[in-house]
Amino acid sequence: MDQQLKRLMKDLGEAINESLADSDQISEVVSRIKDGGYDIFLVLEATIGLSKQGAKPGESEIESITMRTNSSLTLNDQDQKFLKSLRIKVESTE
Repeated sequence: MDQQLKRLMKDLGEAINESLADSDQISEVVSRIKDGGYDIFLVLEATIGLSKQGAKPGESEIESITMRTNSSLTLNDQDQKFLKSLRIKVESTE
């Protein structure tokens, strides 16, 4: 895949992330889940298929690209205790 297309795909991923982050509807539902006493993290994945315009079937490769949202993981005290019981050390990035 050429560099121009890679850059466009990166831009598309960023646009998707920003639109989801700015969604009032998503924010409202996430808030209701948190108000219900749950911790939440959201990971979304998009698969995009590409083929060259005007190419006859079988003449061009189809590129499939998987993008994931930038996600972060927040651990509460219970999560950290559980991981510690499994002898897994969690380092803070803050």
